[in-house]
Order: sequence, then structure tokens, then C-alpha cells
Amino acid sequence: MRAFLSIRLSIVILIVTWCVSAVPGTPVQKSSKADLDRIVTIAHTLETDPFNKDAKKMRTWAIQFVIQAPDVHLALCSNLFGNLLGSKKTNESELGSLEIVYMAAFVIEHEDKASDTIAVNQAGVEGVLRSYESILKTKPKSKNESLDALIAKRDQGELKAYVEEIVNSKCKK
Repeated sequence: MRAFLSIRLSIVILIVTWCVSAVPGTPVQKSSKADLDRIVTIAHTLETDPFNKDAKKMRTWAIQFVIQAPDVHLALCSNLFGNLLGSKKTNESELGSLEIVYMAAFVIEHEDKASDTIAVNQAGVEGVLRSYESILKTKPKSKNESLDALIAKRDQGELKAYVEEIVNSKCKK
């Protein structure tokens, strides 16, 4: 429950920061290339090694960076994962915050798609699914029906349509 509240608070701070940074007349600042590269490295590391000895520090730094970054803006849709949040056995603290990290890495790596809300949210979902699959290799009892259903959608080529439907019907634009 505590991790759930922490994730919700991070999301609220992210939204407020984005709104404040969008105030007309505010000078546009840029994140350093080193910080942007670090986000991408963290995302790729945690996809394959979510239990990395520094995983908690990496997640914390990455979330704080995204919240404070003047030039990384995300339209997060929290309705994409069903019952993921609130389930301890699915490593909620590892997965819940990673969606934001994967979305940020996608925006950094694909600047031309940064305003494509569907593509950005899909990248977040796909990153979480890759981390979930990595977790299952180490902890096979950490199964989650919602994530398994999303993996099935991905494997059947239906994930983009699912993300598009949820983002367009349940998430504010």
C-alpha cells in the first residue's frame, strides 16, 4: 500500500511539474545529455535486471529526474495495467514506477514520437512487460493475470490497439 501511495504521489508531482513548466513565458531549459543518457541506460538495465543491486536507487533517481526535467514531458495513463498496483507478489514497487522510466527513455530515444501519446504509453507498457518477464525468470510465482493478459495481447499483435483504446477512452488528453 505504501508503494502504491508513493507511485500515486510521483504521478501527481509529475503532472503538476508538467503544468507549471508549460506556463507561457517560462524560459525553456534543457536536460543535460548525461542525464538523458542515464535515463535510457537505467531503463534498459531494469528491463533485463529489475533486481539489480542498485535498482531502487536507479528507479528513485529516474523518477525524480523525470519529475524535474524541464524538457521531458509525459502523458501518463494509469488505467493500462488492471490490478497490477496493490499486488505485492508482482513486485509492485519494481514495476509500478518503471512505466514512467520506460516512457521517458522512449521520448528521449524517439524525439519525433514524443507527442504521440499512444506510442509513448505503449513503450511504457512494453518496458513493464519485459521487466515482468525478467522477474518471472527469477521468481516464477510472481504471476499476475493482468500482465499475463497484456503479454498475450502483445504476442498476438493486439497491444497497440489495446493501448489506443484505453488512452482514448479512459485517459485525459
